Amino acid sequence: MNEGSILATFLVVFRESLEAGLILGIILTVLFRLGQKRYIPHILMSSLAGVLTSIAAGLLILNILSSAQGAVEKIIEGVISLAACGVLTYMIFWMDRQAKRIRPEIEMKVEAAVTQGELLTLMALPFLAIFREGAETVLFLSAIANQGSGAVSFWGGASGFTAAAVVTVALFSLGKKIPLRALFSSTGFFLLLVSAGLLAYGIHELEEVGIIPQVVYPVWNINHILNEKEGLGSFLKALFGYNGNPSLTEVLFYFGYLAAMPFFLRKRSNAVELKVQAA
Repeated sequence: MNEGSILATFLVVFRESLEAGLILGIILTVLFRLGQKRYIPHILMSSLAGVLTSIAAGLLILNILSSAQGAVEKIIEGVISLAACGVLTYMIFWMDRQAKRIRPEIEMKVEAAVTQGELLTLMALPFLAIFREGAETVLFLSAIANQGSGAVSFWGGASGFTAAAVVTVALFSLGKKIPLRALFSSTGFFLLLVSAGLLAYGIHELEEVGIIPQVVYPVWNINHILNEKEGLGSFLKALFGYNGNPSLTEVLFYFGYLAAMPFFLRKRSNAVELKVQAA
């Protein structure tokens, strides 16, 4: 287990746990404000169900990966990496768009469910939020494990979850003002780098089985200078998908992704700002 895998695991678990914690905290805050504490046990049971379902999904994926061999294994790893890149990219865009609107939207849904006595709807809110974040975490960590050492870091995950829990408690219990937008932006930057690495790794795996044609392989080979299998190279591989001898296809997708994503994020952010000002 190297430091790159630990840091990548920390970033993913912290970001996903924080998003789930924020949603759960908003729901509980609304229930306290409305004097509807009788619903809190149902919310907690629903949240626990979301966690357990996510764990079950993780065990299923691990079982599938462990039984696959040869070309099938590479195809599965490649598809998981590409899917993780897509979902991670969507998550970054979604959080950038929803950062200012997530609280009022959830509050409105909770108040409507309480007013209309819709217990199932109320329980579905934390379950779906936690299951979604948990399923995304499983997908991301599976992809990170594939491109790294074949395992994820327990301490990276534990510290990421703990940090997210501390931030969530500080927000809702201690009344601390934490600059969430800046926090999500900074973690989002590093997650874009992780996502670019997952994209390149997925391309690499599918190239090896002939699904994607290799174009100019390798473009360069600097493994004698920075070996991807040891030291700093291993760290960069686990964290950002570094490859010491990539194909031209990998290089184009990797740097094309990194060049395009900030542009689209900036464009979407400006559009949201204009929409808010117009409203």
